[in-house]
Amino acid sequence: MDANDIKTRLENGIDTTEVHVQLDGNKCHVVVVADVFESVRSVKKQQMVYGCLNDLISSGALHAVTMQTLTPAEWEQKKKFGNPVG
Repeated sequence: MDANDIKTRLENGIDTTEVHVQLDGNKCHVVVVADVFESVRSVKKQQMVYGCLNDLISSGALHAVTMQTLTPAEWEQKKKFGNPVG
């Protein structure tokens, strides 16, 4: 498993406009930008991301996931203020 594997899973599982993955061993931070997040509550957004990664988490290949789930408008706003991925 590498960052590209995680990115591909998220892109295939959610209709994304942008995905960023930072992987550190078995921990990762993801930023997922998608239009579908416009009408979805935070918990549902997290469930969508976890749904793409659940088998990796269950197997122990991925231990911890932190995430930012943003609409394209939120992403553009965040980019104005520096490092949006970190």
